[in-house]
Amino acid sequence: MNSILVIDDEKSMRDFLAIMLKKEGYQVQTADNGKTALTSINKNVFDVVISDIRLPDIGGIEILKQCKKVSPETDFILITAYATTETAVDAVKMGASDYIFKPFDIDEMKIKINQCLAKKKLERENVYLKRSVEKQFQFDNIIGHSPKMQMIFDLIRKISNTSSTILITGESGTGKELVSKAIHFNSLRKDQSFISINCGAMPENLLESELFGHVKGAFTGAVQNKKGLFEVADKGTLLLDEIGEMSQGMQVKLLRTLQEKTIRPVGGTQEIPIDVRVIASTNQDLQKAVSENKFREDLFYRVNVIPITIPSLRERKEDILPLADHFVKEYSHEMHKSIFRISPEAMNTLENYDWPGNVRELENAIERAIALEISDVITVESLPEKITHLPQRGDNDLFHLPEDGIDLEGHIEQIRKSILIEALRRSNGVQKEAAKIVGMSFRSFRYYAKKYRLTKTMVLT
Repeated sequence: MNSILVIDDEKSMRDFLAIMLKKEGYQVQTADNGKTALTSINKNVFDVVISDIRLPDIGGIEILKQCKKVSPETDFILITAYATTETAVDAVKMGASDYIFKPFDIDEMKIKINQCLAKKKLERENVYLKRSVEKQFQFDNIIGHSPKMQMIFDLIRKISNTSSTILITGESGTGKELVSKAIHFNSLRKDQSFISINCGAMPENLLESELFGHVKGAFTGAVQNKKGLFEVADKGTLLLDEIGEMSQGMQVKLLRTLQEKTIRPVGGTQEIPIDVRVIASTNQDLQKAVSENKFREDLFYRVNVIPITIPSLRERKEDILPLADHFVKEYSHEMHKSIFRISPEAMNTLENYDWPGNVRELENAIERAIALEISDVITVESLPEKITHLPQRGDNDLFHLPEDGIDLEGHIEQIRKSILIEALRRSNGVQKEAAKIVGMSFRSFRYYAKKYRLTKTMVLT
């Protein structure tokens, strides 16, 4: 229940407001003078204080000042029969949420209280959402245990609080936007906006308007002034995704903005100063594009102040299973399923696939598997055929199938066991080294070594 303090030296007004507010479901305390009111404010946290401006000892304005010192988040509504517009304006400047003249309509009072509480609820939700987003992009919550990703995290920690322009490169699906958000939410700009735009998703004239804004009448359809994303992201971060797709004309305009730190809306004449941290990302080789005259060399050096290259998933196989486990938990919860693990065979399949679509492809594969799986564990059968399909071999490589058939599962198990034994022999019994030789994670290798009871003594004797 929201709590309200009513301060008025007139008993009839005080009792009337208390009865009305209690019927509305609020917890209500009352005070008939300023001294009593301040005692209550110092001992309790109120959502709203409603006070007459004229009291026998301490005036409502002074109570307002003291209340804001003790409890800045408390909304304060002043009521009086004697006031001018100037008095009302001064009260609002001092922190009053609203001002009501006597005699007032009871519905008006209810509306103003509801507005205060709704605003307070929205502010609390915004704080909660902001903290949730910040937590989501803390380094501990970004999955990347491989040495290459740890080096990237170390670099982000060093550069987050600078304003230098960053160029993030990497294949599609590697998580370039995720890294961009990690930079923003671990920087001094984290309380300001993070905005991204795909530079290859719109024509040049529309992209210019999106980035720099436009004034009314600048072109057909410009019926009102519009702020561009640079201005909206002021004091925050702007991600220019797929910057390599930007036209030569837009490259010139972007270069000027980065050099001058000002923008000029389309059709406008005034320069608008901006303070924006720019992060650019692309899956293209911009240096090659420069040599082919497809990307301006001066813009390349302007955005490539701090380069970050995100490795492909096949270059960091150690991250495949942690990522897969994360997606299993995420989509199991989303689809209300009780699937919390991946079978060893499915883990081995995931690790041995090259993942041309990188993390995004892995996420899609796990989402599909969760949707199709009817047991409580992800099996190979639930994975996409593209991932599980073995490449065709030539006739000379085919295994000769006996006339009376074979135990296929047992045969595969025996082949796997023989390969693991040989890998352990080559690595002198060190399981981590043996796992690298056969392209498996240490976790999967340890599972099979335990299953086949492979010990160092056994394989080296």
